[in-house]
Amino acid sequence: MSESGTKLNLRILQWPMTNPSTTAGATLQGPARAALAWTHTARFLTTASRLDQLPPSELAEIAFVGRSNAGKSTAINRLAQQKRLAFASRTPGRTQHINLFEVGPKDAPDALLADLPGYGYAAVERAAKLRWQEVMAQYLAQRRSLSGVVLMIDSRLGFTDLDRQLLGLLSPRLAGGAVRLLVLLTKCDKLTRSAGASALAAAHTLLGEVCPEHADVGVALFSALKRIGVDDAALTLYGWTRATPRAT
Repeated sequence: MSESGTKLNLRILQWPMTNPSTTAGATLQGPARAALAWTHTARFLTTASRLDQLPPSELAEIAFVGRSNAGKSTAINRLAQQKRLAFASRTPGRTQHINLFEVGPKDAPDALLADLPGYGYAAVERAAKLRWQEVMAQYLAQRRSLSGVVLMIDSRLGFTDLDRQLLGLLSPRLAGGAVRLLVLLTKCDKLTRSAGASALAAAHTLLGEVCPEHADVGVALFSALKRIGVDDAALTLYGWTRATPRAT
């Protein structure tokens, strides 16, 4: 663990709590435009309820994870600029499949996005919770093509015990450099500027404490509604798929 965070490659991706793309008439800069054009190509590939049902792949795979109702599906749809790419159940926690999406040219996709079921919702039966905890643990620990994880945290609530457990599951792969991490503090439009700064600082401190040294970690405030942090998130994911693979 990194006590001070000095050996952790931890970056605040976007501050202050504004985004040029929210300004009327603003035009995206070249890198952001390319990244969003890339995420816009996302299309459904397959769905699976078990790890062994997922197709093997040599493509970089980026998983979206988070507590139910943290805004995961909404964030995916906003990044892809599609209204219903990722399905948001009317009952949080009821979606119990891993959904894969291809990204890139249709004849030569260059990455996969994985939408994992939300966790922690009280209305879900205990047996289903336990089953999905096992599936997610297997996925995060064993999925060979996994190269990045986007963790959604409700900016108003901060990290829960379940979020910390998930980070614990990821820790060995973060330490080995095989997987990168981006934490999006969602629904930040519901916070004041000072509360947003506090949420970002608290996340920075916690990640510095729990993530292994030399892990590649980013954190940003995010609002699908106001498009805060959307460009930065798209640029990060786009960069991950084009970066030189890190040592495992």
